[in-house]
Amino acid sequence: MRALVSGGTGKLGAAIAARLRAEGWQVVAAGSAAGDLRSAAGARSLVEHALAELGGLDLLVNAAAGGFVPRPFESVSEAEFDDAFGATAKGSFFVTQAAAPHLRSSRGVVVMIEDVAAYQPWPSFAAHCAAKAAQAMLTRVLARALAPEVRVVGVAPGPVAVEHGQEERRARETVLGRVGAADDVAGAVVFLAGASFVTGASLVVDGGRLLQTTSVADA
Repeated sequence: MRALVSGGTGKLGAAIAARLRAEGWQVVAAGSAAGDLRSAAGARSLVEHALAELGGLDLLVNAAAGGFVPRPFESVSEAEFDDAFGATAKGSFFVTQAAAPHLRSSRGVVVMIEDVAAYQPWPSFAAHCAAKAAQAMLTRVLARALAPEVRVVGVAPGPVAVEHGQEERRARETVLGRVGAADDVAGAVVFLAGASFVTGASLVVDGGRLLQTTSVADA
């Protein structure tokens, strides 16, 4: 079993890669140094690197993202907007496009690491919300485009792997009253990788944040 994890050196990506390895997968965990996912050429280069190391591909995890910086809507620059959409939406699209022939051959799986920001309006993270919403739509569009050979699913984390000192505030955002861990997301990826009758759907791993009727915080 061979997996490529884009964004594999970040908090979530590294946890996903470690969990997959523990489950017996061969994994290429690729950070930004392995290819600039803001371009189609960079996405192709990343996939080529993974194929050279793994010899094939059974699972692609699109965990790369950018632009998660609080900013008033009026102050968002074009560069910041492009940064948010770059690796998150554009990267997910073109990495999947480059990997698609190999995933078709193996009847593989694509997992998009989305965000509850795709489903909630956070004014201070407008570009991030829009990029994650685009990525979440790709989960559904690509599930149709690549069927029946390839399944495409999503995982939408809430407050997991939060910054030190933010645990109490972020815990109040959930109905469970606690924050999650990066391994909670990794466990969802492993589950979906083996859930052979699931495609075009997203698993929300947020401790019930989306159930909150009022917003405790902007993010």
